[in-house]
Amino acid sequence: MIDLPKKTSDLDPGTRSLGLCYHCGSDLEPGHLFTEVLGGQARQFCCAGCLAIAQTIHGQGLDAFYARRIPLGSRPKDPGEGQVGQVPESLLAYDDPSLVARFSRPLDSESRIITLRLEKIRCAACVWLNEQHLRRQPGVLDVQMNYVTQRAQIKYQPGKIRISEILYAVEMIGYEAWPFEPSLAAETAKKERRQLLMRLGVAVLGMMQVMMYAWPTYTNAEDLIAEHALLLSWTSWLLTVPVVVYSAGPMFKAAWHSLRLFPQTKMLGMDVPVTLAIGLAFLAGTMTLVTQSGDSYFDSITMFVAFLLTARYVELLARQDAQGGAEALAKQLPATCERLENFPSSGQGVIVPVVKCQIGDVIRVAPGELIALDGEILAGQSQVDESLLTGESRPVAKSIGDHVYAGSHNIQSPITLRVIAVGQATRIAGIAQLLDQALASKPQLLGLAEKWAGYFVVFLMLAALMTGVIWFYVDSSRAWEIAVAVLVASCPCALSLATPAAMAAAQGAVTRLGLLVVRGHAMETLAKITDCVFDKTGTLTTGIPHLADIKIVRTSINETTALQIAAALEEGHNHPLALAILRAAQEKNIEPLALGYLPVAEVGKGVMAGHYRLGSPQWIGVDLHDWAIPEHYSPVCLADESGLLAIFMLSDTVREGALDLIKTLKNQGITVHLVSGDHPATVAWWAQYLGIAAYQGAALPEEKYQYLNRLQSTGAVVAAIGDGVNDAPLLAKANISIAVGSGAPLAQAGADAILTQTSLKVISQAMSVAQRGKTIMQQNLVWAFIYNVIAIPVAMLGWINPWIAGIGMSLSSLAVTLNAWRLRKIT
Repeated sequence: MIDLPKKTSDLDPGTRSLGLCYHCGSDLEPGHLFTEVLGGQARQFCCAGCLAIAQTIHGQGLDAFYARRIPLGSRPKDPGEGQVGQVPESLLAYDDPSLVARFSRPLDSESRIITLRLEKIRCAACVWLNEQHLRRQPGVLDVQMNYVTQRAQIKYQPGKIRISEILYAVEMIGYEAWPFEPSLAAETAKKERRQLLMRLGVAVLGMMQVMMYAWPTYTNAEDLIAEHALLLSWTSWLLTVPVVVYSAGPMFKAAWHSLRLFPQTKMLGMDVPVTLAIGLAFLAGTMTLVTQSGDSYFDSITMFVAFLLTARYVELLARQDAQGGAEALAKQLPATCERLENFPSSGQGVIVPVVKCQIGDVIRVAPGELIALDGEILAGQSQVDESLLTGESRPVAKSIGDHVYAGSHNIQSPITLRVIAVGQATRIAGIAQLLDQALASKPQLLGLAEKWAGYFVVFLMLAALMTGVIWFYVDSSRAWEIAVAVLVASCPCALSLATPAAMAAAQGAVTRLGLLVVRGHAMETLAKITDCVFDKTGTLTTGIPHLADIKIVRTSINETTALQIAAALEEGHNHPLALAILRAAQEKNIEPLALGYLPVAEVGKGVMAGHYRLGSPQWIGVDLHDWAIPEHYSPVCLADESGLLAIFMLSDTVREGALDLIKTLKNQGITVHLVSGDHPATVAWWAQYLGIAAYQGAALPEEKYQYLNRLQSTGAVVAAIGDGVNDAPLLAKANISIAVGSGAPLAQAGADAILTQTSLKVISQAMSVAQRGKTIMQQNLVWAFIYNVIAIPVAMLGWINPWIAGIGMSLSSLAVTLNAWRLRKIT
């Protein structure tokens, strides 16, 4: 139980004060205050419940929660408010070594990388501004930011700049940032949707009411007297104010920052023309209402804001859906774990939040549970399913001294771990950062779109100004209305969203399929390939042998008897060839023969029991040249004291989806190549079996590199697919490279994408998504261009009024977003 202090009202009057509750931010009322010293300071609370929660948070060492939280009603300081470089105390908590280790990870001895989540990012101009501003900070080595995910990856030198200073630098230009935690992303996304939905709701309700009051004017009601018309107009004005101030408020703030920083950035955000149109229309309407000199168009203002926020809400849903890669990984992790307080002297455990664990802590994982943190096994042994991280569906044996990773599933027995990595340093966080890295990398098409979107806003402002001036001399009564229509009709939003929305949707789709895109150009390049070069073992084949045939040599036995003897000899052994024989016996429901002797293995040769021997032809003493064994088979001989009994033909297994992928590539006119280090005869057999005309065997890594270089010299755009072990030169040279197999080693191989599933069919599906993504990007850009080319001149000629222009602008943004959202459907 928590001992609650007396109410502040019962204490000395000097201790009373009004303000906000330390925990929930509610207003404090005299006579209903609680006070407690937490963190060395007296804190005030509105109720006993808030006090109890705060005591728990501080008691568990999680008081950084309050330092990281943005207080209710507060806002970041603008440049000039206070001394630049004086970091607020609320941000200094991020410099605590434990939080630095949790939120960032080392790159080398002098630099680290951190992922930040940014708010108030509205367009390409916002991205450019933040990137340029952060790159100018001493100690920042590189910044990669993506509009769709609203996350930035920052490489920095801890000796020259602290995390708190990076966060403060973002706040100084009017944005908000904090270290990204995948575990908090779902709650953050929910909050963002709720806030925008509230603003949209106010705008829609305001629009409906204002339209209702404007209806008598539209219909020219003859019985509407002047006093009633004036009342309806002022009521419409009152209902428009919350729409402009609350619903459109964030747009005005973003536009102000964009205008204030224009001398440095030479770019304007897309909120500038939007808010200028809203502001001009509202001011002009208010003046018209006061002077009773014409129509006020408050219905047009509320309708425009409502349609615009509807488009942005749909765009938000699409964006959050597209950035779900890291969050999907994080959702696999448990929120709590069992920590052993006095290991090894005591086995007593206590359930604690995972975020409270530190490097060196000892935790216990029961069978059936997910492992919450990276660790080293101190006690116990078990089978661990690492398919979430590696794509390998078979459990992996783990014992004392082995490493296990967050997101893995402990299957068999309880294990005790020493924590070796937390937060962003875990392997699962590293995979999530690969997703962010891919989205932050800008393909050529995206870079051009962002650049021209920024210039387009400046052009639009000049066009609206010129239009207003010309119409002032032609018909001054219509000048402001037409200028506003020009600002509203254009759609820089569509230009800004056309490429990143489609790219993010495509990468989200292939991630769900099982292809982890590491570099941003991958999807763009995958749609352009002309040639595809495969490795064999571990890529087109699994490297896991299977029993293809049994050749009976002595007529006194049959295949069933031979397999019974071989299974008895191999029982209990883990050699790949032994496992292939045991699997074949199990598939045919053949029980091993009772030999009466314990099998004895000779490493590299075979196994014997009594008078039976099973192993290599050399060990058995058999010459197989007369048997015409195909090159792609690995023969295993069974013999007794009288000689050879049978020959087991074992062959590599073709990877699932390989034949379908090759067929798909051929149908698309892509030339397929097989380049392997295996024996030329083996490679030739597999090439014929898979239907590949171009192949080369006995190829060393440098020869694979030269093979690919010759293709590229002819102008080919080459995709290379390998297992990432001895294919690093091949993967590095290719225009796009895909590594097959375990995630972490493959990422080090420099591949552009990592196949985390066992089937190669995923690659053909990803190619289909890439082609669709390329088409949708082009459609979006063409649509945005055509719409603006038509809408702006029409608005300049005065053929449409502002509210019709607003609908067109909102529908243009919706069209681009929904078109990109089609990529979510994977076929």
